[in-house]
Amino acid sequence: MKPSERPIKTPWPASLALVGPGKVGRSLGAWFRATGGELRRLAGRRTPEVVAARFGAAATKLGRFASDDCDLLLIAVSDPALDAVVAALAERPQAPVVLHTAGNRGASALEPLRTFQPEIALGTLHPLKAFPEPLEDPAEGVGIFFALDGDRRAREAGRILAERWRATSGVIAGPDRILYHLAATLSAGGVVTLVAAACALARRLDLPQEVSRGYLELARGALEHAEDALPEFEQAITGPVARGDEAAFERQLDELARRAPELQPLVLELAAETRRRLGRQPP
Repeated sequence: MKPSERPIKTPWPASLALVGPGKVGRSLGAWFRATGGELRRLAGRRTPEVVAARFGAAATKLGRFASDDCDLLLIAVSDPALDAVVAALAERPQAPVVLHTAGNRGASALEPLRTFQPEIALGTLHPLKAFPEPLEDPAEGVGIFFALDGDRRAREAGRILAERWRATSGVIAGPDRILYHLAATLSAGGVVTLVAAACALARRLDLPQEVSRGYLELARGALEHAEDALPEFEQAITGPVARGDEAAFERQLDELARRAPELQPLVLELAAETRRRLGRQPP
């Protein structure tokens, strides 16, 4: 059995090296330390010395970064930066298990690391959570989902970390990652885009500013209702189309065409998807 496929004996890992102390990396590094691990080494583009000193870690430039004295290397950089970072890391010895946090990429993005370390275990640890800022309180990890991929040993490492942070995890294989990440974007950025469109319409009508905050509260309430309806989200869909009141919807469309026609394609697509989700026939 290859080392990358051998099961892990817990408790593990005890020491972590981190590349990318941004919002995600700094958060996961803090959770790792808060739950008993040692953050030993750190590299990044922006003020890594400051973050390293705060975490009690050694700051190293990426071109000289080696993590073979650590149990685990976590790469928490953006998807576009991942290939260049991996290429740089492949020049020096790294930890026996390496995970990256990119949602859009599978474990195969780390393959260059096998050039000099063929037995290294490679995998992913993508948190399905928005990080508008570093979230260093480990309570932020409770209940979230981590997408795993890669070698058995790497997947097991990800599962252990998720359990340590009282989160959940599951395997999202490489071929599924692109659409998995698209769905994540719809769930976060897509929702915000819709609320932004609603608020823009309110501004177009010169409605009180408080109306926009009301739309945001409405969105929060709808999502809470959807959570209660899991996994039958369709039960939480509301509005004239969901109720079958097509006459009211047509009146809305007529007024929208007169006052904000650029939003009409979006509203029509949402209505069509609502009907499809609820099994309603178009009028």
